[in-house]
Amino acid sequence: MFNIRFAKDYLSHRFHAKSRHGTHSPFVYRLVDTIIYDKSPKKVYIEVESIRNELLADDNTITILDLGAGSHVNNNRQKKISDIAAHALKPPKMAQLLYRLVADLQPENIIELGTCLGVTSIYLQKAAPNAKVYTLEGSPETAAVAQATFDKASLNNIELVIGNFDDTLPGIINSLDKLDFMFVDGNHQKDATLKYFNWCLPKVHEDTMLIFDDIYWSEGMKEAWAEIKAHPQVTVTVDLFWIGLVFFKSGQAKEDFKIKI
Repeated sequence: MFNIRFAKDYLSHRFHAKSRHGTHSPFVYRLVDTIIYDKSPKKVYIEVESIRNELLADDNTITILDLGAGSHVNNNRQKKISDIAAHALKPPKMAQLLYRLVADLQPENIIELGTCLGVTSIYLQKAAPNAKVYTLEGSPETAAVAQATFDKASLNNIELVIGNFDDTLPGIINSLDKLDFMFVDGNHQKDATLKYFNWCLPKVHEDTMLIFDDIYWSEGMKEAWAEIKAHPQVTVTVDLFWIGLVFFKSGQAKEDFKIKI
């Protein structure tokens, strides 16, 4: 049932989405043309993908503690690291898109909800080397693999926080003067997603970017995305089907865009 509904949503998005040439907002046109549609190879891609390949070859087994909505692929608690790398990590195309978005924004702070094995965390850190990255993970054994990966790559500006997001996220947000960038890739449930979004609002500013993963994951996630788009503080959203970008640009006409990628 999930696959049928998801396929229908995908086809509907493809039908209604525009390319950069159907985008009349200068801000969004530039975002799409120079960042989202940038297909040029980059040295950092090779570097991080070599880390992914090592994880794909790791047949050690760990125990997963899933505090969110689970997986559409495999909900077994015992999983090989190689299987997690194959099915739970953001694919290269999406992880590299996140890299480009952060590289353009150059935030001072980054929050990632859902570390998994840490590959996306590394892309985020490489994109903004001077930023402090807070990556939150609910599963201790998964986090241990990610931390070992960070240590091996000598990445010291990533703070890995283990625990339920409800317990760990508020303190991090409250410790910041402002929130520059957050990627929500964990606990794919409507109420949780809206809660995390609302916690961010006191700290967002003109240049904040929030990204929500899997906005078509379920009917609940679709409803959460619709509520986020409608929020009065949100001025611009960009729906790329797999992820949704949220902006708070003052003076910008409130618009929602669907873009083909």
